[in-house]
Amino acid sequence: MSNILSVRGLTKRFGGLTAVDDVEVDFDSGRLHAIIGPNGAGKTTFFNLISGFLRPDEGRVEFDGHDITGLKTHQISKLGMARTLQIKSVFNQLSVRENVWIAAQARLPWLHPFRPVSRFKATDEKVDRLLEEVGLTRLAERQAGTLSYGDMALLELGIALAAEPRLLLLDEPICGMSPQETAHTVGKIVELSKSIDVILIEHDMEVVFDIAEDIVVMAQGGVLARGTAKEIATDERVKEAYLGIDEDELAGDLHA
Repeated sequence: MSNILSVRGLTKRFGGLTAVDDVEVDFDSGRLHAIIGPNGAGKTTFFNLISGFLRPDEGRVEFDGHDITGLKTHQISKLGMARTLQIKSVFNQLSVRENVWIAAQARLPWLHPFRPVSRFKATDEKVDRLLEEVGLTRLAERQAGTLSYGDMALLELGIALAAEPRLLLLDEPICGMSPQETAHTVGKIVELSKSIDVILIEHDMEVVFDIAEDIVVMAQGGVLARGTAKEIATDERVKEAYLGIDEDELAGDLHA
């Protein structure tokens, strides 16, 4: 099994704080990966480094055989990596369809300003397919800013998929959702992971234990542990890192 992402010695400092500390980890292709850890563990900073939002102070990042260390976000995106953000970011005044259409059209190397939108048949068909894939066809003409939190997350997913990624980074994709929205979104993530490599950051331990095939635990900027849900649920180091979460609670989430 090949690696979709390899990280060696990745380090990022902010003044006297080392947010990501000499991280070395590989993510195998064909598995649904999760990154967990207490608040301040360095998870989002790690995502920011591998996706080009931040430049590392030290270390190397290799994506699908390409050294992407220090590349800009748009350069990494063109290689096949897409990301959703913890804070939702869409064009609120545009419709759901228009948001996805812009993302899909941006994938092309050209955009003629005077060509009627109706003539972009291939893009229109792609948008229809993406809306169907994430379950938003019924809301295609709805103004994005009026969507529920769950549907907003699905729209961000559709926008990310418009880039035709080989690797999808999801930063707390179900944060703030109702149980029904969570179940629906989690189902979509699992479905997508069958054809696209997925790495997600998530605080909902029940969801992580239920769907992740490989779990990386971060603490104080480094990798604390790694393994299956069962291995992580019984790891003494993980229990200590999650102050107040004991083995019985973790195991309860695992078997919920």
